[in-house]
Amino acid sequence: MSEVKKVLGIYGPGSNHWVGDGFPVRNLFPSNGVNEQINPFLMLDYAGPSYFEPAKKSHGVGEHPHRGFETVTIAYQGAVEHRDSAGNAGVIFPGDVQWMTAASGVVHEEMHEKEFARNGGTFEMIQLWVNLPKEQKMSKPRYQGITKEQIPSVDLGNGSYVRVIAGELHGIQGPAKTFTPVNLFDVRLKAGSKVELQIPDGHNSGVVLLKGDVVIDSSNELKGEARIATLSPDGDHVVLEAKEDTTLLVLSGEPIHEPVFSYGPFVMNSRDEIMQAVRDYNDGKMGHLG
Repeated sequence: MSEVKKVLGIYGPGSNHWVGDGFPVRNLFPSNGVNEQINPFLMLDYAGPSYFEPAKKSHGVGEHPHRGFETVTIAYQGAVEHRDSAGNAGVIFPGDVQWMTAASGVVHEEMHEKEFARNGGTFEMIQLWVNLPKEQKMSKPRYQGITKEQIPSVDLGNGSYVRVIAGELHGIQGPAKTFTPVNLFDVRLKAGSKVELQIPDGHNSGVVLLKGDVVIDSSNELKGEARIATLSPDGDHVVLEAKEDTTLLVLSGEPIHEPVFSYGPFVMNSRDEIMQAVRDYNDGKMGHLG
């Protein structure tokens, strides 16, 4: 029997800060105490929307390491140039997604794309961290540069639609390859739309509001900017009713029931593994950028 997922809580940003000099972010978790409710997701930063003046030198965040998880960057406005120690490089433009599996360790940088930096403009992106199970944490790094043309849409009627980045919705499969079951939906709702999205029973899930006004399950309102509603694992769908044009990111995943030890850019299962990650990075075993 079909059952709606219940709203567990609604949260605003737990912190506002800069990442490097190119990403002014509002952190929606874990800074607000949302951890187990959203497992297997580790972190979500909403960067912007912020206007950057034209500049001769690109803003961004320089060389830094990661190990034990994946970073997912979704571009809404602006453009980011990526390069890493595994030899991957690319630019993500509005509508594109970068899915980087750090796994055993990678060093990378993320800078405003040169043309965007030169011209200036509004910058808006989300970065999401996805945990990896213990058996995959030391696997080989992987890079998926997903263009907007590769991301299929599900038409919800009345001008509303969902872009399926990862997982499956209404029989449509997203292009991102994941290690554990994860759904990632870029949702655009027109004012007055009422839609039902299928989310697997047992998945932890969240509805992230970028901007707009939406009512979840007829009684819980998400309004304004940069807010998240966490949903119960029980239930197999969520009902969304838009009071105005609304942009959402809906994420769900099968929880990973393993210990989480994190230190800066490393997320492992024990303190010893974290200390090993620091040693490996300092010894150059994760590589460097030329």
